[in-house]
Amino acid sequence: MGIFDFLKSNKEETVESSKYLSGFKNTNDALGRKIKFITENYTHSQEDFIEQLMITLIEADIGYSTADTICDMVYKRCSSAMRVTASQLLDMVVECIEKLYLKKPDAPINYNEDGTTVILMVGVNGSGKTSSCAKLANKYLSEGKSVAFVAGDTFRAGASEQLGEWAKRLGIECIKGKENQDPSSVMVDGCRYAKEHNIDILICDTSGRLQNKVNLMAELDKMNRVIGREIPGAPHNTWIVLDANTGQNGLSQAENFASIVDVNGVILTKVDGTSKGGIVIAIKNITGIPVRYLTFGEGLDEISEFDLNLYLYSICEELKHAR
Repeated sequence: MGIFDFLKSNKEETVESSKYLSGFKNTNDALGRKIKFITENYTHSQEDFIEQLMITLIEADIGYSTADTICDMVYKRCSSAMRVTASQLLDMVVECIEKLYLKKPDAPINYNEDGTTVILMVGVNGSGKTSSCAKLANKYLSEGKSVAFVAGDTFRAGASEQLGEWAKRLGIECIKGKENQDPSSVMVDGCRYAKEHNIDILICDTSGRLQNKVNLMAELDKMNRVIGREIPGAPHNTWIVLDANTGQNGLSQAENFASIVDVNGVILTKVDGTSKGGIVIAIKNITGIPVRYLTFGEGLDEISEFDLNLYLYSICEELKHAR
């Protein structure tokens, strides 16, 4: 049984699988359908196939470097076989994408067993960072954990109020500062509140810092340090929120933020509105940072933990028609 048949046979019809299939429909149309076309029209010219595969992968925003690596892997496998069928090519492509993603295993999410787990949320304006805070909080609340927010964006008008409104809706506390207050001091207040009230999860929002603003990135580094002084080992998780629609620009954002703070996860938002779902593979291959969560819509429950098997099946679902 090839890997795609394995993925298909092990895909249960669940709420999560439905979210993936719906959320990655545009990517499946752009990637799976085109791979299906070029394999069905495969004429045993490996060079032509690899050239068309390269174009398809780049169009799905896997990126030149990552696409080149995948194509090289596929080409070597093709060259070692006496004869390659279209069905075998399909499996080779999916297997190589999986192997590349798993080249560096994902470390588990870091939870503090001795107190509050601090999650620092970073990313540029418009990425969906504040709404991702709300979705994460809703998820943890549904698991029976206590949650609080820290509104660290003291510069953008209305930012603290926006997070505060989410907090009211969720029935949790939001620690806020005054307009233009040093955000690091707000982080200190939030950490102390979390310790005093035995909060399980403290989600710290930050301003939408542009990766080319050196002074703002220095401030982010300062916040990282003061949080660690208040709660040893914190922040336990620093997650960058990326808008899937930005494609390769999101990859650049991840690299720049990772150069300042220890980014150990990505939340990829607005997945359902783009055909650039291949960016998941590029991010992991280039930065080594795993995607932790995906968001598919506006609802509080529209967040899902990243599942590689569901992802691979969803972006290539069109291939099932070629089996």
